[in-house]
Amino acid sequence: MEKTYQPSNIETKWYDNWEDSGYFAPSGEGSPYSIMIPPPNVTGSLHMGHGFQESIMDALIRHQRMKGSNTLWQVGTDHAGIATQMVVERILDEQGIKRHDIGREKFIERVWEWKEESGGNITRQLRRLGASPDWSRERFTMDEGFSQAVQEVFVRLYEDGLIYRGKRLVNWDPKLHTAISDLEVISEEEKGFLWHFKYPLSDGSGHLVVATTRPETMLGDTAVAVHPEDERYQHLVGKTIDLPLTDRKIPIIADSYVDREFGTGCVKITPAHDFNDYEMGMRHNLAMINVLDDDANINQSAPEKYRGMERFAARKQIVEDFEALGLLEKIVDHTLKVPRGDRSGVVIEPYLTNQWYVKTAPLAEEAIKAVEDGSIGFVPKQYENMYFSWMRDIQDWCISRQLWWGHRIPAWYDNEGKVYVGRSEEEVRQKHKLSDDLNLQQDNDVLDTWFSSGLWTFGTLGWPADNDMLETFHPSSVLVTGFDIIFFWVARMIMLTLYFRKEVPFHTVYVHGLVRDSSGQKMSKSKGNVLDPIDLIDGISLDELIKKRVSGMMVPKLKQKIEKLTRKEFPEGIAGYGTDALRFTYYSLASTGRDINFDVGRIEGFRNFCNKLWNASNYVLMNTAEHDTAADGSSDYSLTLADRWIISRLQQAEKAVEEGFQSYRLDLASQAIYDFVWKDYCDWYLELTKPVLWDDNIADDVKKGTRRTLIRVLETILRLAHPLMPFITEEIWQRVKTLAGAEGKTIMLAQYPIADESKIDNQAIADIEWVKGVIEGIRAIRGEMNISPSKQLPVYFQNGSQADEQCLQSNAQFLKKLAHLEQITWLHKDEEAPLSATALVGTLEILVPMAGLIDKDAEIARLDKEIERMQKDLQKIEGKLANAKFVDKAPEQVVQKERDRLVEIQTSLAKLSEQKGKISAL
Repeated sequence: MEKTYQPSNIETKWYDNWEDSGYFAPSGEGSPYSIMIPPPNVTGSLHMGHGFQESIMDALIRHQRMKGSNTLWQVGTDHAGIATQMVVERILDEQGIKRHDIGREKFIERVWEWKEESGGNITRQLRRLGASPDWSRERFTMDEGFSQAVQEVFVRLYEDGLIYRGKRLVNWDPKLHTAISDLEVISEEEKGFLWHFKYPLSDGSGHLVVATTRPETMLGDTAVAVHPEDERYQHLVGKTIDLPLTDRKIPIIADSYVDREFGTGCVKITPAHDFNDYEMGMRHNLAMINVLDDDANINQSAPEKYRGMERFAARKQIVEDFEALGLLEKIVDHTLKVPRGDRSGVVIEPYLTNQWYVKTAPLAEEAIKAVEDGSIGFVPKQYENMYFSWMRDIQDWCISRQLWWGHRIPAWYDNEGKVYVGRSEEEVRQKHKLSDDLNLQQDNDVLDTWFSSGLWTFGTLGWPADNDMLETFHPSSVLVTGFDIIFFWVARMIMLTLYFRKEVPFHTVYVHGLVRDSSGQKMSKSKGNVLDPIDLIDGISLDELIKKRVSGMMVPKLKQKIEKLTRKEFPEGIAGYGTDALRFTYYSLASTGRDINFDVGRIEGFRNFCNKLWNASNYVLMNTAEHDTAADGSSDYSLTLADRWIISRLQQAEKAVEEGFQSYRLDLASQAIYDFVWKDYCDWYLELTKPVLWDDNIADDVKKGTRRTLIRVLETILRLAHPLMPFITEEIWQRVKTLAGAEGKTIMLAQYPIADESKIDNQAIADIEWVKGVIEGIRAIRGEMNISPSKQLPVYFQNGSQADEQCLQSNAQFLKKLAHLEQITWLHKDEEAPLSATALVGTLEILVPMAGLIDKDAEIARLDKEIERMQKDLQKIEGKLANAKFVDKAPEQVVQKERDRLVEIQTSLAKLSEQKGKISAL
């Protein structure tokens, strides 16, 4: 192998090999296991959230593939109606062309051209991340087959009375001229005002004061509401108001929704321009007066003076007119949440318009039962409560969008506005016996992308046609997603799949947290804290990073701020850490459900972990490549204590990793791999092999056993870590597999390690832990007394047990070699030890004579520090044992363990104090 680990030299090479060899496709053997990728937008690029989510799915699928499952990771992208249309419109704008200039058909052609040329960026990036879906089955939500599934679902739901067209309030984007979903609305606090208006009573007896943050909507007021138990206004209920600036009278109504404590306790009701007012309007049968047009300008329903005015210009004029009439009581500074479109950035209006809706209440019943009866489980389980909360208060779903790009609604209208729904115009004419000369126009709207993606688990497998893939891989095994789309996507998939397939779409919903920056802030371009996973993999210069972060920003001060922050955070740019280091960082943070704070320092640490594994592999190959490692299955070898220990620890690591996968705790699985590889295998076992392999006096069968263990444990480590670190493990495995007696073309299809508890030697574990404790004690003394690691030392042992003495006799060679000892002496009770620096392993004292070695003051300081630490431990244990609840309720063996520990610490403290006294007397 190369002397140093260079991820760029191996990653693309191996990925191309895997994909070209067809290793990602289902094997056709074993139990089916499938995951459907949450389809990223075709316009998108890989961000940290994607990287985290895709890494989790890839680990799960690689793990199951190696366990022999028949795996399918179904990949595809979403057509992203609004986002894609905006991209192509922007391109046309640069050419001086508007979409209406070329018409719908030509515009759609342009979108498809763009998709073919530029729409594959995110799938290229997924490959760079090492994702292993079956690319041969890649789907797009506008594919002909998937479009057929979408059309079929719409028609059947309509025929079953579950889809209807109605006039209701929606989130309206005045710039994009379309309804948008709640998820596409970003509501953040902004500074504004609260205008207090006087509304005169029609009988001339006075006025009521109402407060509003949107004065322009008062033109559409159809009532003033008070709380029915509010004594201030009970006598006015049923009377009317003369609505200022209009010639209309509106009623005073009573509704318990009104908050008596907020403002004046009087609320203006504009049912056509506020979601809460709409519900109140429905309850009281109020008129719905829409005073805005599609551009959010004042329309013809308003008084003539304001018609055609832009909404905020009308706001200013209305306030001035109220003031002129003496009806403006006051204006108060007010902080409010302003809803803005995430794509357009403009203020969103609640808008009364005709849209297509799905009746969701009938669909929700079965979807709720599926989670209640355990057919679908959430991980973590607490997210079931969020799911139930939404589903038990579900509203009808607006599924139409006023766009050109998307699945066009399969509905046709005649000249009188009568609607006909069918799979094609021909089917509509035949079904309804319409003459050929009757003019029909197809609905111009398209379907919400959440509607089409709601069919993702079965639509991607060829439904509505029955086929082997659908039969084999549906329901899917697990859905990996974020909590923010549990309702928008997860719930809708459950509802639609249960209705059309009579089965759940997946058995488990694994909900991961959101990726935030190192300070816990949400990553956003405006904050300048966005990280690109590809930059972390391949590296990027400081200048390029700044250019990337400020791209498209129009405000100079914001650009300067982000440049300053970037220079501070990454003064030398971002080094390329490689895919495996990034992925392992993700897993280390993947505790279920919690948001993760991503610190670049962690990825640097895991790049070092990759280096550690690489260097360890080089050591193993140098010591095994030209030797017999029993790869042929021969048994003429002997295992040392260290060999038996590392084999035992390997079984324990394998068990911990498997438990991590089964519980979706990839943080625990990665930690188990990290601890075993770095601490057990590299830091200890490799060192323990050197006295065996480098000593000519050691028997050949013992050397052979150690070489066999070295290479086989390494090969197992590679298989164990492969789902998390695919590239480095494949590269090394190809070099070691033959020496380890392994076969196969790729580690991807090698068997995943299975723990064998019969191989766990508890005595070997105990003995090596004793050896480690002794060596660490001697190293601590060296460090604290500033003794060179290479200096040969005499060491005394005293006050140990018979087991300690046996361990010493068995492992004296290890200790001498690894701790650089010139002499080991076991002191019996009647033998006096020279004045020494002391370390403890249980009750065993490790003594390093101080003559010629010790700095008196430094050693006293060291002993004071150790005494202080032990006194703190002593206080904790004394506190526990003084707690009657603990002593009475804890198991007897637990209480006894604490009592034994108390005696042990008291004894050790006495010895350390005695040692300090001796040194002080020098």
